[in-house]
Amino acid sequence: MSSVFFYHLTESPLETVLPILLGKARQAGWRVSVRGRHDAMMQVLDTRLWVDDPTSFIPHGLAGGTHDASQPILLGTGMDIANGAQCLMSVGGADVMPEEVAKLERTMILFDGYDPDSVSHARTQWKLMTGAKIPAQYWAQEDGRWVKKAEG
Repeated sequence: MSSVFFYHLTESPLETVLPILLGKARQAGWRVSVRGRHDAMMQVLDTRLWVDDPTSFIPHGLAGGTHDASQPILLGTGMDIANGAQCLMSVGGADVMPEEVAKLERTMILFDGYDPDSVSHARTQWKLMTGAKIPAQYWAQEDGRWVKKAEG
């Protein structure tokens, strides 16, 4: 059953949370598509995933290469899921449509709790998903851990 999880980032930045969630998705056996809105942001995430922790290799690539279909984790800005992912992670306010969520195992929408536009966009996405009867969970950071705040 497809579901969407919303992650309200207030204590840790995206660059810290994303590798953790990618690791959990890979442990579940999922291929992952990370969708952003801006190429520059995706390039920053690409660099961070390669160099932040050399002891924990996270195999991935940037969309637009010749090997997109074989990437276990693909970072890009397009609406297509070129690597056949079972999990989609939306960052930086990238749009997600209910029709595509229904075809995936899990969708994760990560948003910056200190950016009013990001929070507003996440609220719009929540209404869109729950209005389409897609199971949704809202998770917020509290005292260094994730707490489920709502389910719809």
